[in-house]
Amino acid sequence: MAKDKTLYVCDYCGQESLKWVGKCPSCGNWNTMKEFRAPSNSPSKGRTFSGPLSPGSGEGKPVPVRSIVAESEPRIDMGDDELNRVLGGGLVPGSLVLLGGEPGIGKSTLILQTVLRLAGRKVLYVSGEESARQIKLRADRLSETSGMASSDGLLILTETSLEQIYTQIEQTRPDLVVIDSIQTIQTEAVESSPGSLSQIRECAASLLKYAKGGGVSVILIGHITKEGTLAGPKVLEHIVDAVLQFEGDQHYMYRILRSIKNRFGSTSELGIYEMKHDGLRQVSNPSELLLTDDREGLSGIAIACAIEGARPFMIETQALVSTAAYGTAQRSTTGYESRRLNMLLAVLEKRVGFKLATKDVFLNIAGGLRVTDPALDLAVIAAVLSSNGDMPIDTDVCMTGEVGLSGEIRPVSRIEQRIAEAQKLGFQRILIPSHNMKGIDARQYKIEVVPVRRVAEAVRELFG
Repeated sequence: MAKDKTLYVCDYCGQESLKWVGKCPSCGNWNTMKEFRAPSNSPSKGRTFSGPLSPGSGEGKPVPVRSIVAESEPRIDMGDDELNRVLGGGLVPGSLVLLGGEPGIGKSTLILQTVLRLAGRKVLYVSGEESARQIKLRADRLSETSGMASSDGLLILTETSLEQIYTQIEQTRPDLVVIDSIQTIQTEAVESSPGSLSQIRECAASLLKYAKGGGVSVILIGHITKEGTLAGPKVLEHIVDAVLQFEGDQHYMYRILRSIKNRFGSTSELGIYEMKHDGLRQVSNPSELLLTDDREGLSGIAIACAIEGARPFMIETQALVSTAAYGTAQRSTTGYESRRLNMLLAVLEKRVGFKLATKDVFLNIAGGLRVTDPALDLAVIAAVLSSNGDMPIDTDVCMTGEVGLSGEIRPVSRIEQRIAEAQKLGFQRILIPSHNMKGIDARQYKIEVVPVRRVAEAVRELFG
């Protein structure tokens, strides 16, 4: 009898090695190689589903690309505008989607309230963590408080065996399958405990074959490790079609749904939800949560107009500058890249003349939001200078612009959408890069558009 083949797989990037190494040769991370036992017999002992992977695939034979029939199938409307946006317009039939997040963040609540809205479709909800009674109580609470009708097509199955799940799938023939969670599912083809790397890999690969062969979409719910990555992790991300990450602080009331990988849409979109006692509420206007109403007379606050995905929203940037208590200045950021903050502080000292080397600088993006838009640079500098001089910025002023190393304010993308968003929210002035004025008629806006070329000009406009 042949022995099982032993491989070592990197927990971060999925690199395989025949022997254990301390440092992954692909990604360079240390102590990430995990043992993975692959069965020596290639045929899986579990139940498999036959069928072509795609229409016109020729049963495994190579065919010319022009002879492949590619019919555009309508996407499944999930009844959730935020989720549809992140998915790229809806759920693609036959796709395998992974939803990850920290425990208690609301992954199961999001999926359950979504499938309750799917009228006219049969959904099989497989839970390996909760009993059918627990899911029923949650569904009743979501249906009663939010006004959603409990779907008659929602079927609940509490099972952890992949073979038994396939048996129920054959009997029920659902339009959508939800697995909650993939770490609890196990197959007889692999002799290891549920949640191990080999079990997750084998189960996900089998579900992918079923989804592609049967044209039925499958949503997997996955846990997040203490390092903040998907348990499984990159091995699982390579298999699925889309990876959605549900993030947020449990101490805050809103959650952010990001797309890390999407074969059928953009990865720059995000959806925002508000966590309430009756479930998750879609936030169509994120600025209503990210702006503080009462900021009159407060220093260290600047409002930036950022764009994440396809929509602009206003972000409150908060800074606190104080004298270093222990001789060594601290630099701390929340929701913003610390290296970029250090760069902006160097620009302020070299190009504008503000000495901050002996000052502690703390920067926070209000609400726990994590922003990567470089147009936030100008607001960061304004908030730091406002706190340093204890000079409040007018509450009706916002700004957008990327700051270069020479102190110039570089142009940003989609400036017209940013100006329109600031005008809609009642701001009176907006500072924009002067290069963005080309082709823009400022007279068409009710808001005053102030072009600035350098950081020094922006400082004079804000503080006189």
